[in-house]
Amino acid sequence: MAQVKIQTSLSFTKSIFGKYASIAVLVDKNTRTCCYDLIKQKLPKHTVIEVPVGEEHKTIDTCQLIWKSMTELQLDRHSLLIVIGGGVLGDMGGFCAATYKRGIDFVLMPTTLLAQVDASIGGKLGIDFGPFKNHIGVFQLPVSTNIGTDFLKSLSNEELRSGFAEIIKHCIIADKKMWLAISKKSLVQQDWLKLVKHSVKIKARVVKKDPTEKGLRKILNFGHSVGHALEGHFLKSASRILHGEAIAIGMIMESYIAASKKLISKKELATISRYIFSVFGKVILPEADQWLSLLKQDKKNKGNKILMALPKGIGKAVWDVSVTQKEIRNSLDYYRSYQI
Repeated sequence: MAQVKIQTSLSFTKSIFGKYASIAVLVDKNTRTCCYDLIKQKLPKHTVIEVPVGEEHKTIDTCQLIWKSMTELQLDRHSLLIVIGGGVLGDMGGFCAATYKRGIDFVLMPTTLLAQVDASIGGKLGIDFGPFKNHIGVFQLPVSTNIGTDFLKSLSNEELRSGFAEIIKHCIIADKKMWLAISKKSLVQQDWLKLVKHSVKIKARVVKKDPTEKGLRKILNFGHSVGHALEGHFLKSASRILHGEAIAIGMIMESYIAASKKLISKKELATISRYIFSVFGKVILPEADQWLSLLKQDKKNKGNKILMALPKGIGKAVWDVSVTQKEIRNSLDYYRSYQI
């Protein structure tokens, strides 16, 4: 695992940058305004590359803009790319660094809760391909991930809530005690520094054991089979949902599937559903026929089998569980009929 540094405010030993011939900093419009100014004086001499904001720009077209800028700056293989942004920019910027001239070093500075607790840890990089989430990508670790929780002060409650979905996921699959603790508190009562450290510890431990997702690492995909399919569907519509909102829906529906397979009890399903609905509310979801084709493209699948990671009791999980389309449709019915 690459070095992960967690602190309230970011500081750097500039000597660590001395080996690089050139340094570029990748930002989007939001992070340039809200985050870059907080740390630019602490960075060595560099050039800024700015790209558009949002999941809809996590595409090969934006990668071409980044590669073109890197080429025009004459970055060589001894250069460094520092990525200051959320999960979209971290995934895409890391992917561009890992493929530019067959790979240059990069540093991630995640600025959203979602990126700090999940997207920036573990070396998964990539872009979307049409409606398919993270369809094109590579595994490549940054030289370091620098997490400054001061960045969270710039986030809306909506963005914090999106990141909180991944924290909930980590607790359900790996830490029942922490699940019991967070599920007694509302969103605004959570201790973000404590939870960032907790999630990073869980994900780093899993990734260290299975860096390229051959087995154990698949448990981190709980909620993501359904969640990514729905997120991809909503990318094409005027009604957009954030990644964490999609994963929250996915965790409810996939918990229902786990309960139907007797991997979790009905009481555990009720507990999970009640809390996630209390934080995220309810989204009006389309009929399954409108997004099931996206789920069939999920990277965890094998042949014609839809495979999911599901909780096995709160605090544990299993992976490569075969799930039928009927079970997915039943889980959609459960979500849509739930009374909140």
